[in-house]
Amino acid sequence: MLTRHTARAGWLKLLALGSLVLLSACERPPMDTVQHGYRGTGMVQVYNPRTMEGVIEANQPPPPAPAPAPDGPKASEVYQNVKVLGHLSVGDFTNLMVSMTAWVAPPEQGCNYCHNPANFADDSLYTKLVARNMVKMTQTINSDWKNHVSTTGVTCFTCHRGQPVPKFVWFKPPVQDKGADFIGNKMAQNTPAPSVKLASLPYDPFTPYLSGSEPIRVQATKALPTDHVASIARTETTYSLMTHMSASLGVNCTFCHNTQSFSKWDGGPPQRLTAFHGIRMVRDLNNQHMEPLTPTFPANRKGELGDVAKLNCATCHQGAYKPLFGAPMVKDYPGLAALREAVEKTAAIPAAPADGVPAAGEAAAAAAAAPSEALAALLPAKVLFAVGKDNLTDEARKVIADAAKLLAAEPGVKVTISGFADQRGNMDANMELSKRRAFSVRDALKAAGVAEDRIELRKPELAVAGASADARRVEINAAR
Repeated sequence: MLTRHTARAGWLKLLALGSLVLLSACERPPMDTVQHGYRGTGMVQVYNPRTMEGVIEANQPPPPAPAPAPDGPKASEVYQNVKVLGHLSVGDFTNLMVSMTAWVAPPEQGCNYCHNPANFADDSLYTKLVARNMVKMTQTINSDWKNHVSTTGVTCFTCHRGQPVPKFVWFKPPVQDKGADFIGNKMAQNTPAPSVKLASLPYDPFTPYLSGSEPIRVQATKALPTDHVASIARTETTYSLMTHMSASLGVNCTFCHNTQSFSKWDGGPPQRLTAFHGIRMVRDLNNQHMEPLTPTFPANRKGELGDVAKLNCATCHQGAYKPLFGAPMVKDYPGLAALREAVEKTAAIPAAPADGVPAAGEAAAAAAAAPSEALAALLPAKVLFAVGKDNLTDEARKVIADAAKLLAAEPGVKVTISGFADQRGNMDANMELSKRRAFSVRDALKAAGVAEDRIELRKPELAVAGASADARRVEINAAR
């Protein structure tokens, strides 16, 4: 017969066992915290030092290769079939090739992973064709997407980390919406997938947002029923993408969002704008660089649906809020930097003439490309637009006419056109509007006689928060 003491001891054991079960998913202290916002807003990131050890180890940059001598002939003058990096000096070119081999190729293959050892100029290996395009993609990131990568930039190591195929890539998943008869259509949910941390959320956040351009929405921007386009399904898919981004960067929602109002940009961390550009960068890279390689890859390197591997946030970040925790690797590899900067750096290598005076042709070309004092005084010219409009006002046409008149007298000068979007309101709509405004200015310059090859369109930029008319501008500036 149980005594009261024995029964009480049994209940305590059961209670202790139940507590262990309940707490098994909790993390033991000590924990580290980083505050992102004002006190009391809950904008705090919690880090577990024990799990961070693996993340830190995985994000260690390799030591840079020794800097080559800053002179010598160009790679295109020494080697055959150098289509992307021929502008580099032989030293810089060799430095980059050796580094890329260490970053990407299996150790047992080395250079032979991409090259035919009997003829290095041969293009028969698909890996060489892919590598060439990946170099172009890296240059694109470092030149066109500085609003995401800043001057830190990326290299092949950022994604590959010593592996032929980056650890984190994605393919389009086959449709898995049909469940048992009594379940019906699962609506792309309730299928555990690593992409969403095994949650019941839609299992494919990548195809609509990092390949397609569906709006990322959780709630409507106007009162019902006039503009309620943010459906529950879109909200759930948006949360799938946010879950992926959070896990990829090793952060929580407060890293990018103001907890007082997740939808508001005002008062939010600057990382949200960086992430905004990052989503569009990944989408552009997948569509402009990865998808066109579909015929190049063999079948065993494609997904179930025949598509090529594509990028997402984890491809570069791999658990760190900045890839490699912000190590500025690209500064040691001019061939992967912004292409224009690489060309300028290499072009400066040849020595000047003996008397120190540039050749007459070089001096004339430089003078032709430099704007006159009158044009320099006008640029950057601001073309202003009405709220929500992309048509030119009379004042805007006058600014464009003045710029075109001066440009007609200086045919060697090229210009850039940059649209600026307001940070308030629907961000996707604002960016699209700024793009249409830039097209209007370009078309007006062409109509005024400025040749199209003298006009370079830049990606839309965000105006300073709180700006009024300046947020609705397009700038005409001299190309650098």
